[in-house]
Amino acid sequence: MNPGKYMRMNSIFRPDDGRSVIVAIDHGAIAGPIPGIVKPAPLMRSCVLGGADAVLTTRGFVKASVQEWAPSTALILRLTGGFTVLGGGFEEERISCPETALRYGAAAAAVTVKFGHPREGDFIRQASLVADACEQWNLPLMIEAMAKGKNLKSTDPEGVKLAARAAQEIGADIVKSYYTGDPDSFRSVVEGCPAPVVILGGDKTKDLGQVFAEVYDSLQAGGAGIAIGRNIWQHANPQTVVEAMVGLVHDGWTVKQASKHCS
Repeated sequence: MNPGKYMRMNSIFRPDDGRSVIVAIDHGAIAGPIPGIVKPAPLMRSCVLGGADAVLTTRGFVKASVQEWAPSTALILRLTGGFTVLGGGFEEERISCPETALRYGAAAAAVTVKFGHPREGDFIRQASLVADACEQWNLPLMIEAMAKGKNLKSTDPEGVKLAARAAQEIGADIVKSYYTGDPDSFRSVVEGCPAPVVILGGDKTKDLGQVFAEVYDSLQAGGAGIAIGRNIWQHANPQTVVEAMVGLVHDGWTVKQASKHCS
């Protein structure tokens, strides 16, 4: 691996355990100032103080919170989007480029691919071309691999397994995807994907203990950490949730310890 890419990956994944706590805060460009992300700077401060390894976000969020960033927190800049909840088709378009990520000091870039979508080929093609550009700059690429299809749940083990491997095959250095619901099926996802797999958090849930349980089980199955958003920053105290995630991912905490920390 090129030294530049190696160092950037090590700023996201701790070298001692190969895991990462990534806070996903890339929702504002799609949903606007929803609860939890209305004020970027205080939220970013909570991520830094909580010990997050990286934040996945947009350049607008970076601009609005730049004074709160610390060298210990890596930036993963989102390059795709192009729709909003006002009526867009939730179909990913490339809206920025890897060179912009580098200008912002990012450790990695991120795109989404919806495998199984009617426009699957378009999404794969644009992600692969982004991967080409990222390789020129030795910039790691995260692909959010989503399995779509008629009668296919987003957490379907076979769909997630296929999507994760397909993402790696077209150039992902990091794969962000769904937890499949149990350690055995998720282990097959991890074993079938040569790139590290981090799980996303999905919709906000009232049962934070269940989120912690899924994180814990994913780690036991070989997962490389998390890239979770709403279940962190829509909590009354985001910093404590980040701390709990750090405990689970890096410090060997149990679900009970994580839940107690946030109670």
